[in-house]
Amino acid sequence: MGKVKLTFATVLAIVFMSCNAQQSKSENNKDYSELDNYTTAYFAAGCFWCVEAVFESVEGVKEVVSGYSGGDELNPTYRQVGSGATGHTESVKVYYDPKVVSYNTLLKVFYGSHDPTTVNGQHPDYGTQYRSAIFYQNDTEKMLIREFIKKLEDSKEYNAPIATEVVPFEKFWQAEDYHQDYERLNPDNPYVQSVSIPRLKRFQKKFPELLKEDHK
Repeated sequence: MGKVKLTFATVLAIVFMSCNAQQSKSENNKDYSELDNYTTAYFAAGCFWCVEAVFESVEGVKEVVSGYSGGDELNPTYRQVGSGATGHTESVKVYYDPKVVSYNTLLKVFYGSHDPTTVNGQHPDYGTQYRSAIFYQNDTEKMLIREFIKKLEDSKEYNAPIATEVVPFEKFWQAEDYHQDYERLNPDNPYVQSVSIPRLKRFQKKFPELLKEDHK
């Protein structure tokens, strides 16, 4: 078989169409200490830029932080996680008010905003660092997750098994500042334009009743 030649434009297109394209408009340097009174939940569903934007549009969610979970590497960097060698997956930490939005509703958001049957990835990002995962913090969360998955399986909504990894929460490493609020701060980024924003809009169209007023 002959070698496939890639033009410079093609290579650029591949890079831009990946969550691994490191472009940012600005850094955040946020102070999250004021969120101590909120409940937290941890999810992974492909590129964290996309997942963060989805959860931040939900009523009752105060803040969402992008980061890394599920691996053994201490203080992992974006480059290390992106290599797929650390065991971590791009994840989000969701700060929410349980009086406004329940954990079960967050599961609805999670499963309703990505394809949980895809093993190790969400189009166009593939690898263990983009796998679908939920990190439960207690037996109640674990039970709710298992019940939700069973209902999905019984509903025959999907033609393939649910691939979501359900594991105990151990550690969340906050990602570099330029990843926080990435979609909002970088609306002209090619990946955001072609992947993140369409994914957010699909979710918003599917669940308008879950949205904050300014996201409807």
